[in-house]
Amino acid sequence: MISIKNVEKYYRKKKILGPVNLHVDKGEIFGLVGPNGAGKSTLLSILATITIPSAGKVTIKGLDAVKQAKAVRRQIGYVPQDIALWEDMTVKENMLFWNKVSKSKKKEEQLKELCESVQLCGKWEEKASRLSGGMKRKLNIAVSLIHEPDLLLMDEPTVGIDLQSKFEINELMKQLASDGKTIVYITHDVNEIIYMCTRIGVLKQGEFHFIGTMNEAAALLKRCGDDWKNEEDIIFQLLKQKLNK
Repeated sequence: MISIKNVEKYYRKKKILGPVNLHVDKGEIFGLVGPNGAGKSTLLSILATITIPSAGKVTIKGLDAVKQAKAVRRQIGYVPQDIALWEDMTVKENMLFWNKVSKSKKKEEQLKELCESVQLCGKWEEKASRLSGGMKRKLNIAVSLIHEPDLLLMDEPTVGIDLQSKFEINELMKQLASDGKTIVYITHDVNEIIYMCTRIGVLKQGEFHFIGTMNEAAALLKRCGDDWKNEEDIIFQLLKQKLNK
């Protein structure tokens, strides 16, 4: 699904990212973790074709993310960190607007059903400004799904919301992955990593210091002679130490 080969990004001669290499398979929930400033959002924006890499190559479903950006965008649902909604519009109006922007041909009833699938029942005629933070996040996700993308790029979609909404979004991600969608998911929440992600990538100072499953992470720590108590501790150890890949 996703292939990243020797990708780098410079801003004014300063390297922000890379070189990074990664392959993500169809149906995976790949957790992208690391400290602030590690390059996570930069990598996600490259995958979303918003940012052009300074070097290297990204392909999504066999399409070049730079040379075939328009075709790649049709495969992607992007949920940015900042909520991208029209606050003075209703849920219905937002969905109809983004339906038109994405050139989707979904009927109003289909859009309403999509909102209901992300637990926005009964909010169809309510203004976005009156929704809770969790409901706005759900609407953001619904918007990203309008054109039925195969790949979802999620930049901290549950930051600052209530526990119930976070759980419902996590359940939705797992269901979407089981339906065959591929998800790249940035989060600082250890519980989300453990509960959802099939694999994780630890990005520090623009480079991957670990890519693999939680079991592979535990085995790596054991080889390095590091003690860990539970899965939360494994992630903490990965984040704080410099480990061999």
